[in-house]
Amino acid sequence: MTDAIIIGGGHNGLVCAFYLARAGLKVTVLERRDVVGGAAVTQEFHPGFRNSVASYTVSLLNPKVIADLDLPRHGLKVINRKVSNFLPTADGGYLATGGGRTKEEVAKFSARDAEQLDAYNARLEAIADILRELVLQSPPNMTQGGLAEAIPQLIKSAMLGKRISNLDTTGRRDLLAMFSQSAGDWLDGWFESAPIKAVLGFDGIVGAFASPYTPGTAYVLLHHVFGEVNGEKGAWGHAVGGMGAITQAMAAACREQGVEIRTGVDVAEVLTNNGRAVGVVTGAGETLRAKRIVSNIHPRLLFQRLIDPALLPADFNERISRYRSGSGTFRMNVALSELPRFTCKPEPGDHLTGGIIIAPDLAYMERAYADARQHGWSKEPIVEMLIPSVVDDSLAPAGQHVASLFCQHVQPVLSGGRNWDDHREEVADLMIDTVEKWAPGFKASVLGRQINSPLDLERTFGLVDGDIMHGVLSLDQLFSARPVLGHGAYRGPLKGLYLCGAGTHPGGGVTGAPGHNAAREILKDARRRA
Repeated sequence: MTDAIIIGGGHNGLVCAFYLARAGLKVTVLERRDVVGGAAVTQEFHPGFRNSVASYTVSLLNPKVIADLDLPRHGLKVINRKVSNFLPTADGGYLATGGGRTKEEVAKFSARDAEQLDAYNARLEAIADILRELVLQSPPNMTQGGLAEAIPQLIKSAMLGKRISNLDTTGRRDLLAMFSQSAGDWLDGWFESAPIKAVLGFDGIVGAFASPYTPGTAYVLLHHVFGEVNGEKGAWGHAVGGMGAITQAMAAACREQGVEIRTGVDVAEVLTNNGRAVGVVTGAGETLRAKRIVSNIHPRLLFQRLIDPALLPADFNERISRYRSGSGTFRMNVALSELPRFTCKPEPGDHLTGGIIIAPDLAYMERAYADARQHGWSKEPIVEMLIPSVVDDSLAPAGQHVASLFCQHVQPVLSGGRNWDDHREEVADLMIDTVEKWAPGFKASVLGRQINSPLDLERTFGLVDGDIMHGVLSLDQLFSARPVLGHGAYRGPLKGLYLCGAGTHPGGGVTGAPGHNAAREILKDARRRA
């Protein structure tokens, strides 16, 4: 019998495995696919062309996780973007942010907005710092036990209150606004020009099937700015070799600690005995037993497919069935014969190292969402394009390139009984045509493409309804309530059952934080049992 079986070899599962093994536990990771890494993997999708398949850029990976696993020693190298974002505008111009040029660029559209930037960034950073502190903390957990169980949770709540009390009145008001307002309303209160609101507002709908004016999207915006790259707060970067370089480095760190990683092993059932998780049964019929079971898969997959609902509280089952998932994401990779030439800036340059946002204003984003709600996909979709081969020549043949297309909005599950398998090529054509409008010749340069509809993302990576966050980042599904209030501290409703995936605090993105935090709670319980 092993000490812990981890279901799912995505990045959080690997992080959790590392910390458990480093503490002396015997750990086995079971991964359904033939490669570890979950949605953070690199794959050849066209002869000679490789790219990150699902997740595609680096910022939120926690510095402590990087240091503890010593990922650079295991081969990880991250390059900062020279430009953070590049936004072609409706009038034929463009806005380029980052690299010390943001204020000057914004001034092209509004001198007032350029002057507002310092105050905006300072106040946003004050809130982001609170999140950075909380990312590696376990949330206070609602408990129905006695005083012995309640006191630690009260202490956690008091510590959280102390952190927030360190904010001044302005900061507390901003914190409330960011957890309740829409990204659009928040940005409208700061800026007057469309381009800067579009660049910043895009972060509010990344991985969210929502309008930028949907309440709660201000938090989604905040969720995307608390990261850092190579010590630079809020920066984004590229992992050399693609996102798979991150998880391959994590797997190497795990193996160094003695973790057994088994690929091609599908878990069909979690075994229980007297209300305790004691093992798993694989799809091949193999029974594996462990002192504890740790799930790195989507909460709905765990509790609706692997565990008999009769073993779980009725209210818990109801809450899991209502756990909202679906990010409206359509993900593509394309092999290119040449770099795209945008009408507004046709010659290659630093702007091609950034996130290229095709969505010139918040109104465009709002129409895209409304259109998708009605028709299944937006007629004018939002596309973010990254071209990692401009900084990483390992991904494509010399003189050629690869691009990631992160596309929104589409319905996570198509209405009217339609199936994504019947429409994926049609929508992929639309995404290519959308880029073509802003970069003539792009369509002709496409040598090959890889398509992942929401259904593909679910089938391949276990992202239910294509949700890249493992569940909507809404106030009722955050912190102590992720995935269900009363089980927000990485412990499931069965003894010996734990959760370490993005369906727990702090949520989605390649952070490693859920795996780090879950391991800490598992080790606490192990010490108590000992």
